Amino acid sequence: MFSWEDTWVLVISLFVLLPLITIIHQLGHAFFVWIFGGKTRLVIGTGKPLFSIGPVEIRRIYFWHAFNQFEKIEHDTTAARVLIYLGGPLFNLLSIFVVNGLIMSGVMDEHMFWYYFAYFSVYYMFFALFPARYSKDQPSDSMAIYDLLKYGKSKDPLE
Repeated sequence: MFSWEDTWVLVISLFVLLPLITIIHQLGHAFFVWIFGGKTRLVIGTGKPLFSIGPVEIRRIYFWHAFNQFEKIEHDTTAARVLIYLGGPLFNLLSIFVVNGLIMSGVMDEHMFWYYFAYFSVYYMFFALFPARYSKDQPSDSMAIYDLLKYGKSKDPLE
């Protein structure tokens, strides 16, 4: 049952945890773009830009949405693009294993924050791997892979 005492969990989840999980996800995509010799621009949030640090732009509504724009991949193959699209969910999964490993080894204490971190990471991975179009021009990661394999390219206009 949800009560007023649970409100802090909701606030932390929306304004800290989900943005952190989103950044981890986007770093997964960026990592594989970098591995295959491409350049990427990471945009966190929507609305007017607040500031930029190198290829990272933080926007006013930082907790809602994020995307990578990449271009000119040096080793541009179908396998490379599949790994780029899978990079986000892979990093989310890896982050769960790292957190659980640190807790199991005693480096970090068990805390509800880490439970919610794992829970929302799985949630994020589910929707990234569910083949759907969030809008006309925004496929999920698995839908981008489907488009790539079926049409030889992604229909993602952010590339």
